Amino acid sequence: MSDSVATILLVEDDQSLGQLLAEELEMDGYTMLRAGTVDEARQQLRGQRPSLIVSDLRLPDGDGLQVLSFQQAEHPGIPFIVITAFGTVDQAVDALKAGADDFLTKPLSTDHLRLKIKRLLAQADINRQLAEIQASQNGGDNLGLVGDSSAMARLRTEIRQVARSQAAVLINGESGTGKELVARAVHQQSDRAGQAFLAVNCAGIPPDLMESEFFGHEAGAFTGARQGRKGLFAEASGGTLLLDEIGEMPLALQAKLLRVLQEGSIKPVGSDHEETVDVRILAATHVDLMRAVEQGEFREDLYYRLETLSLSIPPLRERGEDVELLAMHFLKEACRRHNRGFIKLSDVTLRVLRDYPFPGNVRELSSAIERAVTFCEGDTIQPEHLPERIRKRQGASPQPLAAPGSVNLSEWPTLEALQQDYVRRVMAAVDGNKRRAAQILGINRRTLYRWLETETGPAND
Repeated sequence: MSDSVATILLVEDDQSLGQLLAEELEMDGYTMLRAGTVDEARQQLRGQRPSLIVSDLRLPDGDGLQVLSFQQAEHPGIPFIVITAFGTVDQAVDALKAGADDFLTKPLSTDHLRLKIKRLLAQADINRQLAEIQASQNGGDNLGLVGDSSAMARLRTEIRQVARSQAAVLINGESGTGKELVARAVHQQSDRAGQAFLAVNCAGIPPDLMESEFFGHEAGAFTGARQGRKGLFAEASGGTLLLDEIGEMPLALQAKLLRVLQEGSIKPVGSDHEETVDVRILAATHVDLMRAVEQGEFREDLYYRLETLSLSIPPLRERGEDVELLAMHFLKEACRRHNRGFIKLSDVTLRVLRDYPFPGNVRELSSAIERAVTFCEGDTIQPEHLPERIRKRQGASPQPLAAPGSVNLSEWPTLEALQQDYVRRVMAAVDGNKRRAAQILGINRRTLYRWLETETGPAND
């Protein structure tokens, strides 16, 4: 979520009402711009781009729909709320058809207006972030992998490098890190992108059926084999075959896989002749194959054949702010599957997600968001909608201070560090509401802004 202070353009010719609304919204922490006519609103919009516009429908030199039209030409995508004392159904329909996001009538409830503004700004922020993610994915720069961390940037570079080769690739990564997605990215970046990509989980095939599954069989090769069948190597010929959890492959089959890599040929079960195949092998595992070699569970020659080109996928706990981007991506997908409208993640929820180590990696985060969307009945996901194991870390106590009698005084935190930590906790508890946080801290909002600027840089307020 964006932490910058939102700017609202208020277009209202009634000076008393305009002053009242401006003061109320300024108390919520918004920066206010004022205009009393269509021409003044246009001048404001020529100079800068506000975060949201609230406009009266009837103005001395025109109407709010003219402001809306000008805004759409100059700054498309800004949320727009129309207010009027002469509300009719026809006017509401015209405003909404023209692109307004909401239509409110006078006498105006300031609490209702403030709620609408908060929701529209949150929705605009979410839409912006998701659009950036989608654009980067569609553009091909991210190779279909969500994340802007340096670890993911390195991985993308390595994917492009190994994709140029025809050699086998070993993909290492903890469970849930997205090894199949990385394999697909390698395939899509290679000159085999237009051919087949097949993925098979070696742990999911019964050992007695593995040889037939991989190499195929002739009719009558074994009981029940009434007709011949092509194996996975033949089906993927010309393209790419991913052998997921290759550490689960039996030693006997490992020897035959090594022959495929060396000779480029297979021998179907029950056949007397070999068949040439042109397939690139990608192998994935979450186990230490070198240790498996030492324990006699994996062939050393096959390991070194696969390990020549290798990719290591970073666990989610090492990807920093990627947690937030991934959470937004999974939220969008879950809302689509559940036919839900707009749902956002509260700032506190995002903080909880960022603080959790995710031992199950990206897959665990995806499941957590799926659960949250299922149990969230409103439009905001709160920590209580997350799985209990994640929620429990929200109330985790900070590290205890050094005892007063401790000899190592260098471990004692500074007063400034204690203050910053307390301010962060208060801001999290009030969901980022600066007015409420200032009340709890017993300071004015200007002082709070100054403290936040000291910690994070200018707040752009």
